[in-house]
Amino acid sequence: MPNMRRAKIVATLGPSSDSEASIEALLNAGADVFRLNFSHGTHEQHALRMARIRAVERRVGRPIGVLQDLQGPKLRIGVFQAGPVTLKAGDGFRLSLAPVIGDQNGVQMPHPEIFKALVPGTDLLINDGKVRLRVVDCSDEHAQTTVVAGGVVSDRKGVNVPQVVLPLSALTEKDRLDLQVGLDMGVDWVALSFVQRPEDMAELRSLVQGRAGVLAKIEKPSALESLDQIVALSDAIMVARGDLGVELPAQRVPRIQKEIIRVCREQGRPVIVATQMLESMIEAPVPTRAEASDVATAVYDGADAVMLSAESASGAYPVEAVSMMNSIINEVELDPAAKSGRVLAGHESGRSVSDVVCRALRVAADELPLASVVTYTRSGASSVRASRERPNAPILSVTPDLGVARRLCLAWGVRSVHSAKSLEQVPDIVDNACQLARQVGLAAVGDLVAVAAGTSFGTVGSTNYLHIAKA
Repeated sequence: MPNMRRAKIVATLGPSSDSEASIEALLNAGADVFRLNFSHGTHEQHALRMARIRAVERRVGRPIGVLQDLQGPKLRIGVFQAGPVTLKAGDGFRLSLAPVIGDQNGVQMPHPEIFKALVPGTDLLINDGKVRLRVVDCSDEHAQTTVVAGGVVSDRKGVNVPQVVLPLSALTEKDRLDLQVGLDMGVDWVALSFVQRPEDMAELRSLVQGRAGVLAKIEKPSALESLDQIVALSDAIMVARGDLGVELPAQRVPRIQKEIIRVCREQGRPVIVATQMLESMIEAPVPTRAEASDVATAVYDGADAVMLSAESASGAYPVEAVSMMNSIINEVELDPAAKSGRVLAGHESGRSVSDVVCRALRVAADELPLASVVTYTRSGASSVRASRERPNAPILSVTPDLGVARRLCLAWGVRSVHSAKSLEQVPDIVDNACQLARQVGLAAVGDLVAVAAGTSFGTVGSTNYLHIAKA
Protein backbone atom coordinates (compact mmCIF):
# COMPACT_ATOMS: atom_id res chain seq x y z
CA MET A 1 0.00 0.00 0.00
CA PRO A 2 1.25 3.54 -0.74
CA ASN A 3 1.86 6.18 1.89
CA MET A 4 -1.60 7.26 3.03
CA ARG A 5 -0.42 10.65 4.30
CA ARG A 6 -2.93 13.39 3.37
CA ALA A 7 -1.04 16.68 3.98
CA LYS A 8 1.55 17.27 1.26
CA ILE A 9 5.25 18.17 1.29
CA VAL A 10 6.83 20.83 -0.94
CA ALA A 11 10.62 20.46 -1.21
CA THR A 12 12.86 23.19 -2.64
CA LEU A 13 15.59 22.02 -5.01
CA GLY A 14 19.09 23.49 -4.89
CA PRO A 15 22.77 22.55 -4.87
CA SER A 16 22.26 19.87 -2.22
CA SER A 17 19.42 18.10 -3.95
CA ASP A 18 19.12 18.73 -7.69
CA SER A 19 20.75 15.62 -9.14
CA GLU A 20 18.37 13.11 -10.66
CA ALA A 21 19.23 10.57 -7.96
CA SER A 22 18.59 13.15 -5.22
CA ILE A 23 15.23 14.15 -6.71
CA GLU A 24 14.11 10.52 -6.77
CA ALA A 25 15.34 10.04 -3.21
CA LEU A 26 13.37 13.11 -2.07
CA LEU A 27 10.29 11.78 -3.85
CA ASN A 28 10.66 8.38 -2.18
CA ALA A 29 11.12 10.11 1.19
CA GLY A 30 7.77 11.87 0.79
CA ALA A 31 8.07 14.98 -1.41
CA ASP A 32 4.96 15.68 -3.52
CA VAL A 33 5.86 18.99 -5.19
CA PHE A 34 9.26 20.44 -6.05
CA ARG A 35 9.90 24.18 -5.73
CA LEU A 36 12.22 26.05 -8.08
CA ASN A 37 13.29 29.26 -6.34
CA PHE A 38 13.95 31.88 -9.03
CA SER A 39 15.55 34.19 -6.47
CA HIS A 40 18.60 31.98 -6.95
CA GLY A 41 20.15 30.15 -9.88
CA THR A 42 20.16 30.68 -13.62
CA HIS A 43 17.52 29.80 -16.18
CA GLU A 44 19.80 27.02 -17.42
CA GLN A 45 20.07 25.53 -13.92
CA HIS A 46 16.31 25.57 -13.44
CA ALA A 47 15.73 24.04 -16.89
CA LEU A 48 18.11 21.22 -16.00
CA ARG A 49 16.28 20.65 -12.70
CA MET A 50 12.96 20.54 -14.54
CA ALA A 51 14.32 18.01 -17.04
CA ARG A 52 15.52 15.82 -14.18
CA ILE A 53 12.15 16.02 -12.41
CA ARG A 54 10.35 14.94 -15.57
CA ALA A 55 12.82 12.10 -16.11
CA VAL A 56 12.08 10.86 -12.57
CA GLU A 57 8.35 11.31 -13.20
CA ARG A 58 8.51 9.07 -16.28
CA ARG A 59 10.50 6.46 -14.40
CA VAL A 60 8.21 6.26 -11.34
CA GLY A 61 5.03 6.53 -13.40
CA ARG A 62 3.12 9.13 -11.39
CA PRO A 63 2.60 12.90 -11.76
CA ILE A 64 4.97 15.26 -9.94
CA GLY A 65 4.10 18.91 -9.32
CA VAL A 66 6.59 21.75 -9.93
CA LEU A 67 6.21 25.18 -8.32
CA GLN A 68 8.02 28.23 -9.72
CA ASP A 69 8.65 30.83 -7.01
CA LEU A 70 9.19 34.32 -8.46
CA GLN A 71 11.54 36.65 -6.60
CA GLY A 72 9.30 39.74 -6.54
CA PRO A 73 10.49 43.30 -5.85
CA LYS A 74 13.57 43.06 -3.64
CA LEU A 75 14.21 46.46 -2.07
CA ARG A 76 17.79 47.12 -0.97
CA ILE A 77 20.06 49.90 0.26
CA GLY A 78 23.29 50.82 -1.53
CA VAL A 79 26.93 50.22 -0.56
CA PHE A 80 29.25 51.59 2.12
CA GLN A 81 32.64 53.15 1.57
CA ALA A 82 34.49 51.46 4.42
CA GLY A 83 32.50 48.30 5.03
CA PRO A 84 29.70 47.63 7.53
CA VAL A 85 28.62 50.34 9.96
CA THR A 86 27.12 49.93 13.42
CA LEU A 87 24.09 52.10 14.16
CA LYS A 88 23.04 52.87 17.73
CA ALA A 89 19.61 53.81 19.05
CA GLY A 90 19.14 57.55 18.81
CA ASP A 91 21.58 58.04 15.91
CA GLY A 92 20.50 60.03 12.90
CA PHE A 93 20.72 58.22 9.55
CA ARG A 94 19.89 59.65 6.12
CA LEU A 95 18.55 57.62 3.22
CA SER A 96 19.02 59.24 -0.17
CA LEU A 97 17.82 58.56 -3.69
CA ALA A 98 21.06 60.09 -5.01
CA PRO A 99 23.93 57.64 -5.73
CA VAL A 100 25.94 58.46 -2.61
CA ILE A 101 28.47 56.08 -1.05
CA GLY A 102 27.35 55.09 2.44
CA ASP A 103 28.96 55.88 5.78
CA GLN A 104 27.99 56.17 9.44
CA ASN A 105 25.58 59.02 8.61
CA GLY A 106 23.64 57.61 5.69
CA VAL A 107 23.43 55.51 2.52
CA GLN A 108 21.69 55.41 -0.85
CA MET A 109 18.27 53.76 -1.18
CA PRO A 110 17.69 53.54 -4.96
CA HIS A 111 13.91 53.12 -4.83
CA PRO A 112 11.90 56.27 -5.68
CA GLU A 113 8.65 54.40 -5.00
CA ILE A 114 9.60 54.10 -1.32
CA PHE A 115 10.35 57.82 -0.93
CA LYS A 116 7.03 58.73 -2.58
CA ALA A 117 5.13 56.61 -0.02
CA LEU A 118 6.91 57.77 3.15
CA VAL A 119 5.52 60.13 5.76
CA PRO A 120 7.03 61.18 9.11
CA GLY A 121 6.58 58.39 11.64
CA THR A 122 6.97 55.58 9.09
CA ASP A 123 9.29 52.77 10.15
CA LEU A 124 11.81 51.15 7.81
CA LEU A 125 13.38 47.80 8.61
CA ILE A 126 16.89 46.92 7.43
CA ASN A 127 18.56 43.52 7.31
CA ASP A 128 15.51 41.32 8.00
CA GLY A 129 14.24 43.70 10.67
CA LYS A 130 17.39 43.64 12.79
CA VAL A 131 17.70 47.43 12.40
CA ARG A 132 14.66 49.73 12.69
CA LEU A 133 14.65 53.33 11.46
CA ARG A 134 11.87 55.91 11.98
CA VAL A 135 11.31 58.70 9.46
CA VAL A 136 11.40 62.22 10.95
CA ASP A 137 11.55 64.22 7.71
CA CYS A 138 11.23 63.17 4.07
CA SER A 139 10.77 64.22 0.45
CA ASP A 140 10.67 62.44 -2.89
CA GLU A 141 14.47 62.21 -2.80
CA HIS A 142 15.48 61.67 0.83
CA ALA A 143 14.42 60.50 4.27
CA GLN A 144 16.00 61.65 7.51
CA THR A 145 15.54 58.94 10.11
CA THR A 146 16.27 58.19 13.73
CA VAL A 147 17.59 54.76 14.70
CA VAL A 148 15.01 53.04 16.92
CA ALA A 149 16.74 49.64 17.13
CA GLY A 150 20.43 49.59 16.29
CA GLY A 151 22.70 47.01 14.76
CA VAL A 152 25.15 46.32 11.96
CA VAL A 153 24.25 47.45 8.42
CA SER A 154 26.25 46.43 5.37
CA ASP A 155 26.13 46.57 1.57
CA ARG A 156 22.83 45.94 -0.24
CA LYS A 157 20.85 44.76 2.78
CA GLY A 158 17.12 44.39 2.27
CA VAL A 159 14.57 47.07 3.18
CA ASN A 160 11.04 46.40 4.46
CA VAL A 161 8.36 49.09 4.84
CA PRO A 162 5.64 47.29 6.84
CA GLN A 163 3.18 50.16 7.33
CA VAL A 164 2.97 51.26 3.70
CA VAL A 165 1.41 49.97 0.49
CA LEU A 166 4.12 50.76 -2.03
CA PRO A 167 3.13 52.00 -5.50
CA LEU A 168 4.80 49.19 -7.40
CA SER A 169 3.79 45.98 -9.12
CA ALA A 170 4.59 42.69 -7.45
CA LEU A 171 5.98 41.65 -10.85
CA THR A 172 9.38 43.12 -11.73
CA GLU A 173 10.94 42.96 -15.18
CA LYS A 174 13.03 40.05 -13.92
CA ASP A 175 9.87 38.28 -12.77
CA ARG A 176 8.21 38.74 -16.16
CA LEU A 177 11.19 37.19 -17.92
CA ASP A 178 11.41 34.40 -15.33
CA LEU A 179 7.68 33.76 -15.67
CA GLN A 180 7.91 33.26 -19.42
CA VAL A 181 10.85 30.91 -18.95
CA GLY A 182 8.96 28.95 -16.32
CA LEU A 183 5.80 28.64 -18.39
CA ASP A 184 7.85 27.53 -21.41
CA MET A 185 9.48 24.90 -19.18
CA GLY A 186 6.04 23.67 -18.13
CA VAL A 187 5.84 24.57 -14.44
CA ASP A 188 2.55 23.62 -12.78
CA TRP A 189 2.33 26.45 -10.24
CA VAL A 190 3.58 30.05 -10.22
CA ALA A 191 4.05 31.71 -6.83
CA LEU A 192 4.03 35.52 -6.68
CA SER A 193 6.10 37.11 -3.90
CA PHE A 194 5.22 40.22 -1.90
CA VAL A 195 1.57 40.39 -2.95
CA GLN A 196 0.09 43.63 -1.60
CA ARG A 197 -3.33 43.88 -3.23
CA PRO A 198 -5.85 41.79 -5.24
CA GLU A 199 -4.75 43.56 -8.44
CA ASP A 200 -1.35 41.86 -8.14
CA MET A 201 -2.95 38.43 -8.51
CA ALA A 202 -5.26 39.61 -11.28
CA GLU A 203 -2.18 40.79 -13.20
CA LEU A 204 -0.39 37.47 -12.73
CA ARG A 205 -3.47 35.50 -13.77
CA SER A 206 -3.78 37.55 -16.97
CA LEU A 207 -0.16 36.76 -17.84
CA VAL A 208 -0.35 33.05 -17.01
CA GLN A 209 -3.58 32.55 -19.01
CA GLY A 210 -4.39 29.18 -17.47
CA ARG A 211 -1.06 27.55 -18.28
CA ALA A 212 -0.35 27.00 -14.56
CA GLY A 213 -2.01 27.50 -11.20
CA VAL A 214 -1.39 30.91 -9.61
CA LEU A 215 -0.33 31.10 -5.97
CA ALA A 216 -0.18 34.19 -3.75
CA LYS A 217 2.53 34.41 -1.10
CA ILE A 218 1.16 36.25 1.91
CA GLU A 219 4.15 38.07 3.44
CA LYS A 220 3.04 41.73 3.49
CA PRO A 221 0.73 43.20 6.16
CA SER A 222 -1.14 45.08 3.42
CA ALA A 223 -2.16 41.73 1.90
CA LEU A 224 -3.98 40.84 5.12
CA GLU A 225 -6.30 43.82 4.63
CA SER A 226 -7.58 42.28 1.37
CA LEU A 227 -7.07 38.64 2.26
CA ASP A 228 -10.49 37.37 1.17
CA GLN A 229 -10.20 38.99 -2.25
CA ILE A 230 -6.62 37.82 -2.78
CA VAL A 231 -7.59 34.25 -1.87
CA ALA A 232 -10.55 34.43 -4.26
CA LEU A 233 -8.26 35.49 -7.13
CA SER A 234 -5.70 32.76 -6.40
CA ASP A 235 -5.64 29.03 -7.01
CA ALA A 236 -3.56 28.49 -3.85
CA ILE A 237 -1.92 30.46 -1.05
CA MET A 238 1.40 30.31 0.76
CA VAL A 239 1.84 31.54 4.34
CA ALA A 240 5.35 32.94 3.77
CA ARG A 241 6.43 33.47 7.35
CA GLY A 242 9.91 34.84 6.55
CA ASP A 243 9.10 38.38 5.50
CA LEU A 244 5.75 38.22 7.30
CA GLY A 245 7.69 37.72 10.51
CA VAL A 246 9.93 40.68 9.68
CA GLU A 247 7.14 43.14 8.92
CA LEU A 248 4.91 42.07 11.81
CA PRO A 249 5.71 41.37 15.46
CA ALA A 250 6.70 37.72 15.84
CA GLN A 251 3.94 37.08 18.37
CA ARG A 252 1.27 37.91 15.78
CA VAL A 253 2.46 35.43 13.15
CA PRO A 254 0.90 32.24 14.67
CA ARG A 255 -2.53 33.84 14.91
CA ILE A 256 -2.26 35.23 11.39
CA GLN A 257 -1.17 31.82 10.12
CA LYS A 258 -4.35 30.30 11.56
CA GLU A 259 -6.48 33.07 10.04
CA ILE A 260 -5.00 32.61 6.57
CA ILE A 261 -5.56 28.85 6.76
CA ARG A 262 -9.15 29.41 7.89
CA VAL A 263 -9.94 31.71 4.97
CA CYS A 264 -8.33 29.32 2.50
CA ARG A 265 -10.26 26.40 3.91
CA GLU A 266 -13.54 28.29 3.68
CA GLN A 267 -12.89 29.29 0.07
CA GLY A 268 -11.55 25.87 -0.89
CA ARG A 269 -8.03 26.97 -1.84
CA PRO A 270 -5.00 24.79 -1.05
CA VAL A 271 -2.69 26.50 1.46
CA ILE A 272 1.02 25.93 2.14
CA VAL A 273 2.75 26.85 5.40
CA ALA A 274 6.39 27.75 4.74
CA THR A 275 9.68 29.07 6.16
CA GLN A 276 11.90 27.78 8.98
CA MET A 277 9.83 24.65 9.51
CA LEU A 278 12.84 22.39 10.13
CA GLU A 279 15.50 25.11 10.02
CA SER A 280 18.01 23.34 12.28
CA MET A 281 18.13 20.42 9.83
CA ILE A 282 20.16 22.60 7.47
CA GLU A 283 23.08 21.55 9.66
CA ALA A 284 21.76 18.79 11.95
CA PRO A 285 20.30 15.34 11.14
CA VAL A 286 17.33 15.86 13.52
CA PRO A 287 15.07 18.86 14.20
CA THR A 288 14.41 20.59 17.48
CA ARG A 289 11.26 19.65 19.38
CA ALA A 290 9.86 23.10 18.71
CA GLU A 291 10.30 22.63 14.95
CA ALA A 292 8.55 19.26 15.05
CA SER A 293 5.69 20.95 16.92
CA ASP A 294 5.60 23.73 14.32
CA VAL A 295 5.08 21.27 11.48
CA ALA A 296 2.48 19.40 13.51
CA THR A 297 0.60 22.61 14.32
CA ALA A 298 0.29 23.49 10.64
CA VAL A 299 -1.20 20.06 9.96
CA TYR A 300 -3.59 20.31 12.94
CA ASP A 301 -4.66 23.76 11.68
CA GLY A 302 -5.68 22.27 8.33
CA ALA A 303 -2.85 23.21 5.96
CA ASP A 304 -2.81 21.33 2.68
CA ALA A 305 0.99 21.33 2.54
CA VAL A 306 4.12 22.24 4.47
CA MET A 307 7.33 23.39 2.79
CA LEU A 308 11.07 22.96 3.12
CA SER A 309 13.34 25.74 1.83
CA ALA A 310 17.06 25.73 2.61
CA GLU A 311 16.60 22.46 4.51
CA SER A 312 16.25 20.57 1.20
CA ALA A 313 17.91 23.06 -1.19
CA SER A 314 21.28 23.71 0.43
CA GLY A 315 21.29 21.84 3.73
CA ALA A 316 23.42 18.87 4.71
CA TYR A 317 20.43 16.53 5.21
CA PRO A 318 17.82 17.13 2.45
CA VAL A 319 16.44 13.57 2.30
CA GLU A 320 16.39 13.27 6.09
CA ALA A 321 14.46 16.58 6.32
CA VAL A 322 11.78 15.33 3.94
CA SER A 323 11.63 11.99 5.72
CA MET A 324 11.28 13.74 9.10
CA MET A 325 8.48 15.97 7.80
CA ASN A 326 6.76 12.90 6.40
CA SER A 327 7.01 11.15 9.78
CA ILE A 328 5.65 14.14 11.70
CA ILE A 329 2.64 14.45 9.39
CA ASN A 330 1.91 10.72 9.61
CA GLU A 331 2.02 10.89 13.41
CA VAL A 332 -0.39 13.84 13.53
CA GLU A 333 -2.81 12.18 11.15
CA LEU A 334 -3.08 9.17 13.46
CA ASP A 335 -4.53 11.46 16.13
CA PRO A 336 -8.37 11.38 16.27
CA ALA A 337 -8.24 15.08 17.19
CA ALA A 338 -6.72 15.84 13.79
CA LYS A 339 -9.55 14.00 12.08
CA SER A 340 -12.28 15.70 14.07
CA GLY A 341 -10.85 19.13 13.28
CA ARG A 342 -10.98 18.70 9.52
CA VAL A 343 -14.61 19.61 8.86
CA LEU A 344 -15.54 23.28 8.70
CA ALA A 345 -18.56 23.31 10.96
CA GLY A 346 -21.38 25.59 9.94
CA HIS A 347 -19.87 26.73 6.66
CA GLU A 348 -21.43 25.75 3.35
CA SER A 349 -18.95 24.90 0.61
CA GLY A 350 -21.23 26.03 -2.22
CA ARG A 351 -24.60 25.17 -3.68
CA SER A 352 -23.72 23.88 -7.15
CA VAL A 353 -24.39 20.26 -8.11
CA SER A 354 -20.64 19.53 -7.90
CA ASP A 355 -20.46 21.05 -4.40
CA VAL A 356 -23.34 18.89 -3.19
CA VAL A 357 -21.82 15.74 -4.71
CA CYS A 358 -18.48 16.43 -3.01
CA ARG A 359 -20.18 17.04 0.34
CA ALA A 360 -21.97 13.72 -0.13
CA LEU A 361 -18.55 12.10 -0.67
CA ARG A 362 -17.49 13.24 2.77
CA VAL A 363 -20.70 11.98 4.37
CA ALA A 364 -20.30 8.62 2.62
CA ALA A 365 -16.71 8.34 3.87
CA ASP A 366 -17.91 9.17 7.40
CA GLU A 367 -20.71 6.60 7.38
CA LEU A 368 -19.21 3.77 5.30
CA PRO A 369 -15.86 1.92 5.43
CA LEU A 370 -14.73 3.36 2.11
CA ALA A 371 -11.26 2.38 0.93
CA SER A 372 -11.09 5.45 -1.33
CA VAL A 373 -13.16 8.05 -3.13
CA VAL A 374 -12.56 8.55 -6.84
CA THR A 375 -13.15 11.89 -8.55
CA TYR A 376 -13.16 12.36 -12.31
CA THR A 377 -12.16 15.87 -13.28
CA ARG A 378 -11.08 17.88 -16.31
CA SER A 379 -10.08 21.19 -14.70
CA GLY A 380 -9.22 19.81 -11.27
CA ALA A 381 -12.07 21.73 -9.61
CA SER A 382 -14.01 18.65 -8.48
CA SER A 383 -10.94 17.11 -6.89
CA VAL A 384 -10.12 20.37 -5.08
CA ARG A 385 -13.72 20.52 -3.86
CA ALA A 386 -13.46 16.95 -2.60
CA SER A 387 -10.14 17.80 -0.92
CA ARG A 388 -11.74 20.78 0.81
CA GLU A 389 -14.30 18.45 2.41
CA ARG A 390 -11.49 16.40 4.02
CA PRO A 391 -13.11 12.95 3.65
CA ASN A 392 -11.85 10.11 5.83
CA ALA A 393 -10.91 8.08 2.75
CA PRO A 394 -8.05 9.00 0.38
CA ILE A 395 -9.04 10.77 -2.83
CA LEU A 396 -8.02 9.26 -6.16
CA SER A 397 -8.28 12.00 -8.80
CA VAL A 398 -8.55 10.89 -12.43
CA THR A 399 -8.04 13.46 -15.19
CA PRO A 400 -7.33 13.41 -18.94
CA ASP A 401 -5.08 16.49 -18.54
CA LEU A 402 -1.53 15.71 -17.38
CA GLY A 403 -0.96 19.33 -16.29
CA VAL A 404 -4.02 19.17 -14.04
CA ALA A 405 -2.83 15.85 -12.59
CA ARG A 406 0.50 17.47 -11.69
CA ARG A 407 -1.17 20.54 -10.21
CA LEU A 408 -3.35 18.41 -7.94
CA CYS A 409 -0.24 16.99 -6.24
CA LEU A 410 -0.52 20.03 -3.95
CA ALA A 411 -4.07 19.31 -2.77
CA TRP A 412 -4.68 17.63 0.60
CA GLY A 413 -5.49 13.93 0.39
CA VAL A 414 -5.38 13.70 -3.40
CA ARG A 415 -3.52 10.95 -5.27
CA SER A 416 -3.55 12.12 -8.87
CA VAL A 417 -3.70 9.87 -11.95
CA HIS A 418 -3.51 10.90 -15.59
CA SER A 419 -5.87 8.87 -17.79
CA ALA A 420 -6.88 9.82 -21.33
CA LYS A 421 -9.29 6.88 -21.67
CA SER A 422 -12.61 7.94 -23.19
CA LEU A 423 -15.54 6.95 -20.98
CA GLU A 424 -19.17 7.66 -21.71
CA GLN A 425 -21.37 5.24 -19.78
CA VAL A 426 -21.75 5.11 -16.00
CA PRO A 427 -20.86 1.39 -15.71
CA ASP A 428 -17.63 1.99 -17.65
CA ILE A 429 -16.68 4.94 -15.44
CA VAL A 430 -17.35 2.94 -12.25
CA ASP A 431 -15.45 -0.12 -13.50
CA ASN A 432 -12.51 2.07 -14.52
CA ALA A 433 -12.51 3.82 -11.13
CA CYS A 434 -12.41 0.52 -9.25
CA GLN A 435 -9.64 -0.81 -11.50
CA LEU A 436 -7.51 2.32 -10.99
CA ALA A 437 -8.07 2.26 -7.22
CA ARG A 438 -6.79 -1.32 -7.13
CA GLN A 439 -3.86 -0.51 -9.42
CA VAL A 440 -2.51 2.33 -7.26
CA GLY A 441 -3.08 0.41 -4.04
CA LEU A 442 -5.95 2.47 -2.66
CA ALA A 443 -8.42 -0.45 -2.70
CA ALA A 444 -8.44 -4.22 -2.67
CA VAL A 445 -10.94 -6.54 -4.34
CA GLY A 446 -14.26 -6.26 -2.52
CA ASP A 447 -13.54 -2.91 -0.85
CA LEU A 448 -16.13 -0.15 -1.05
CA VAL A 449 -15.23 2.75 -3.36
CA ALA A 450 -17.21 5.97 -3.88
CA VAL A 451 -17.10 7.43 -7.40
CA ALA A 452 -17.96 11.05 -8.24
CA ALA A 453 -18.13 11.94 -11.91
CA GLY A 454 -20.19 13.45 -14.69
CA THR A 455 -22.04 11.66 -17.43
CA SER A 456 -19.58 13.19 -19.88
CA PHE A 457 -16.08 12.34 -18.63
CA GLY A 458 -13.62 15.12 -19.41
CA THR A 459 -16.20 17.91 -19.61
CA VAL A 460 -15.58 20.82 -17.22
CA GLY A 461 -18.30 21.30 -14.62
CA SER A 462 -20.26 18.14 -15.39
CA THR A 463 -19.86 16.32 -12.04
CA ASN A 464 -23.40 15.32 -11.18
CA TYR A 465 -23.55 11.88 -9.57
CA LEU A 466 -22.15 9.73 -6.80
CA HIS A 467 -21.94 5.95 -7.04
CA ILE A 468 -20.90 3.46 -4.32
CA ALA A 469 -19.34 0.30 -5.75
CA LYS A 470 -17.26 -2.71 -4.74
CA ALA A 471 -13.75 -2.68 -6.13
